[in-house]
Amino acid sequence: MVVFNHEQKNVLDQMLLNHPLVKTGKMFGYPAYYVNKKLCICLYEDGVGLKLPESSVQKILAEDSYVTHFHPLGKPKMREWIQINLPSAEAYWSYKNVFEESINYVYSLYSNE
Repeated sequence: MVVFNHEQKNVLDQMLLNHPLVKTGKMFGYPAYYVNKKLCICLYEDGVGLKLPESSVQKILAEDSYVTHFHPLGKPKMREWIQINLPSAEAYWSYKNVFEESINYVYSLYSNE
């Protein structure tokens, strides 16, 4: 059963859908956001997963108690992925720069495809 926070989706839609590189889709049935047809950001259960450079992942994991490794469907942690778990959906606005970094990172990886 796919469970995610609809309020978080509303905030992410407001934040991301006007971005020219971002398209919506699904990841394992969860709402997701793609750049160049590559997964970039997704809702997952109580949080939001996103892809970042490994150096950024290590930094944010060390500094932010709301951030954990991303383990979708019980899979092993993914070195370029984090999950942000915030107490309120509106709080995701304070991570807008992290979402922008994710979009730009994924674009840089796959812009030649």
